[in-house]
Amino acid sequence: MIEKRPYSAGAVKHSFWFMEFRKVVSLRSEGKTWEEIKRLNEEQNIFGAPTVHRATQIFNTVSARVKSLDDSFYPVFESCDLASQKLFALVAAMTYDVLFGEFVYEVLREKLIIGSNELAESDIRIFFNNKQQQDDKVADWTDATLKRLGATYKSLLYEAGVISKAKNVREIYKPLPDPAMERWMKDQGMNYQLKAITGVR
Repeated sequence: MIEKRPYSAGAVKHSFWFMEFRKVVSLRSEGKTWEEIKRLNEEQNIFGAPTVHRATQIFNTVSARVKSLDDSFYPVFESCDLASQKLFALVAAMTYDVLFGEFVYEVLREKLIIGSNELAESDIRIFFNNKQQQDDKVADWTDATLKRLGATYKSLLYEAGVISKAKNVREIYKPLPDPAMERWMKDQGMNYQLKAITGVR
């Protein structure tokens, strides 16, 4: 990945927010500025959030995810089927959140490469243990934070249609991005994210 942002546990407060992501892309495609979308959110609660605080949080996170991809993805996104649109939202979340991106690359991609279609709790624990040894900031996070973060990552992958919903071991469904999405990602030099979701060496 090009720029290395610090690891963050902020994702514990976030959801996949796919419908919101799609709405923001649609408004951007119509020519709305970020300021206009922000104002629409404040005045009309366009995401149907339960509180003002949550509405702001959704806008801040979703807009940051959308901004993490080049604007040229809008028409590609709008022409893709639902499954690929969800993959676009997943790739945006991975690009925005470095640690989550590394989780998909190091855990999910490896599973797909070796032909394993199961994601277990132990896989998530091992990933965080490794990160704690590599990074002082992650080393300071409590077990409760890591547990919540693991639950968030599973939720993001489930909502993206990449893993099943189960108590312990979850089945992995190999993502098949739309050819136009794959081309766009290659053109953008997003091979890291593309390999992560397609399970390629």
